[in-house]
Amino acid sequence: MVSEDKQRGRFRSELVDAAVEMYHNWSPSPEPEWVTSVPSARRPELVLNFVKRLSCSLNLPYKPVVINVKSHEPQKLQENSFHQCSNLDGVFSIEGDVPDTPVLLVDDIVYSRWTLTIVAALLREVGSGPVFPLTLATTNPRM
Repeated sequence: MVSEDKQRGRFRSELVDAAVEMYHNWSPSPEPEWVTSVPSARRPELVLNFVKRLSCSLNLPYKPVVINVKSHEPQKLQENSFHQCSNLDGVFSIEGDVPDTPVLLVDDIVYSRWTLTIVAALLREVGSGPVFPLTLATTNPRM
C-alpha cells in the first residue's frame, strides 16, 4: 500500500489508522508531546499531508521545524553506510520553536536510517526532548 500510495501522491486513511494503532501498541516512554517530520524535496506534500493527519489522529500538535536546505541523492543509491551518512551532510536544518519535550519524528520510507539519525541529532542539538522515529516502511532488504 505504501508503494502504491507513494506513486499515487497521497497515503490512504488506512495507513494513518495503522500508524495510530502501531503507535498505541508501541507506547513510547516518555510519551511524545508533539510531532514533526522529515521533509521530502521530491514530493513535499506527500509526507506533510500524512503527518498532519497522523498528528491530528494522535491529538498531538504538528511543528514543521525540520527544513530541507539542499538536495541530495536518494539514500538507496549510496554504496555503503559511510556514503549514506556523508550524502546527508548539510541537507537538513532545524528552524523555529523546538519544544524541549519528547517528539515523534515521522518519515514515509526508510532505507539507511541515517536520515532519521541525523535529523534526530539535529533536534536534540537544539534542545528537543527524546526523539521517537516512526516510518511507514523500509526499502532496505536487510531490515
